[in-house]
Amino acid sequence: MAISKAKDLREMSTDEINRRIRDLKIEGINLKLQKATGALENPARVRAIRRENARLLTLLEQRKSKA
Repeated sequence: MAISKAKDLREMSTDEINRRIRDLKIEGINLKLQKATGALENPARVRAIRRENARLLTLLEQRKSKA
């Protein structure tokens, strides 16, 4: 999956954000396993997933504080 822009993330519903966070966590775990076995093709993807996950978590926290 491609990295999402902040504008696109803000337009997502809370359920969609939670679903995306779950998917990113699963993908991150899979990449860690690939790294451990030496099969990781794109090491930069690990960092990108971590950052997008952080963006989504930050967005959720901002929504909670506004409510």
